[in-house]
Amino acid sequence: MTKKENLIAMLRGKPYQEVPVEFNLCPELVETYHEKTGSDQNYMEYFQMPWRNVDDIAIEANPKQFLKYYPYGLKEGTHIDLWGIAHEPGSAAAKHMTRMRYPLDLAEDLEELKAFPFPDFSAGDASHQPKQVKAIHEEGLAAVGNMQTTIWETSWYIRGMENLMSDMICEPEMAAFIFDKVTEEAQIRARSFALAGVDIIYLGDDIGMQHTLMMSEELYCEWILPRLKKVIQTIRSVNPDILIFYHSCGYVTPFIPYLIEAGIDVLNPIQSECMDFQEIFRKYGGKIGFHGTIGTQTTMPFASPREVKETVKRLLDIAGNSGRLFLAPTHLLEPEVPWENILAYVEACRDYHLEF
Repeated sequence: MTKKENLIAMLRGKPYQEVPVEFNLCPELVETYHEKTGSDQNYMEYFQMPWRNVDDIAIEANPKQFLKYYPYGLKEGTHIDLWGIAHEPGSAAAKHMTRMRYPLDLAEDLEELKAFPFPDFSAGDASHQPKQVKAIHEEGLAAVGNMQTTIWETSWYIRGMENLMSDMICEPEMAAFIFDKVTEEAQIRARSFALAGVDIIYLGDDIGMQHTLMMSEELYCEWILPRLKKVIQTIRSVNPDILIFYHSCGYVTPFIPYLIEAGIDVLNPIQSECMDFQEIFRKYGGKIGFHGTIGTQTTMPFASPREVKETVKRLLDIAGNSGRLFLAPTHLLEPEVPWENILAYVEACRDYHLEF
């Protein structure tokens, strides 16, 4: 089996040959990786991860057009992205973390929202995407279209969370306008990835907090679920076999049935600090697969290498021969994660004995 074939078989609950590994390193740990291994390879290549991202539709950036939305100014070194969201650098202690500023934070009516220069992905260049998919497939790897922060997060990043939640209750026309614009652009991007031939499209929005939902089930079903369905239906209309991943940090257990209804195939990350993977797998393991489950607030930074290996075995044993678990840390690995724990995770996955 190629890495791609092995991954897809595992996620579809079919026999597979090896437990794949996957994680993301913060910039400081990338430096540690190069120091510890002496390798100049990308760490995804070095650790033989089974997938690679395909670049999004390329559109021309014009950050200056958004400066008028920040009348109080921005810190030196601030990056403004395609959506007009400003990412301000923090202190040295913040390392790679930034503070977001919301371009429509001060908007007071629908006309101001309509005047905002949303990115137009329909006018972008996607010619690189089929070429990248072909190159990834030639390496025996799965091609991924990464579209996390699909609807809810992008929308509140533009408007501000408090403002958008208030709009959902008090100014529904304003909320609907933003959600619909973001959803339309997501559909364009999703269709482009699907036409390019990707194997996986990664959607997601953080809809949970550490121990509770970010919004009620009623609000989710009214505002987010129908739009998520639209994006997934767009993907399925091009290729029904694409695997749909969905990410949400935090506690999202009550939302799982709605995500299944929307059409997701794999849920990430099953944050171990607030979600019980054994119980979730018992209830939903026959319907969807899972990605993540190893805590990055607990296990990865604070366990011993032996404990990391024990955690890997315990979680893989829950899934058993059915597969459907792409075991990985639940989020970006931050500077406090010991290099030895990363190696322990990799070794435990590679040493895990499969029986079919």
